[in-house]
Amino acid sequence: MEYTVEEFDRAKTKVMNYIMYKKRTEYEVRNKFCKTLEENLLNDIIEYVKDAGYLSDIEYIKRAVAEYETLNNLSRKEIKYKLYAKGIGNSDIEDYFSENRDELYEYELKSAKSIVIKKQNTINEDEITNYLRKKGYIEDIIKLAIRGEN
Repeated sequence: MEYTVEEFDRAKTKVMNYIMYKKRTEYEVRNKFCKTLEENLLNDIIEYVKDAGYLSDIEYIKRAVAEYETLNNLSRKEIKYKLYAKGIGNSDIEDYFSENRDELYEYELKSAKSIVIKKQNTINEDEITNYLRKKGYIEDIIKLAIRGEN
């Protein structure tokens, strides 16, 4: 079914408001509007906003990781799960993580050390180690964080 320019503009405005309120992934936009907009119309709007630079999963990954780094103590595994939950493709996530391997390693080490410092007065080393494992930290980082090394 075809649509008019007015229908496109009205629907585009709704999608843009949704995107501009908070950065979104393509998956989130599709999920939000799949029941209210015709598929062809939604596909065309998504293409339009992607071409205009308002919707990019790669940019979303960069922003989200930067936000996670400043606000949370997360392992790389937890960050990946959060991105997967937003519907971002595995290849995009893996590409970002391999391109930024060193920075993410440093962040994860700093994050693990922060957790160790917070928990060391209340629980023993084995419990801290298990806690970090459950959160997805790798053994190398856990050992360095427990020892307080770089």
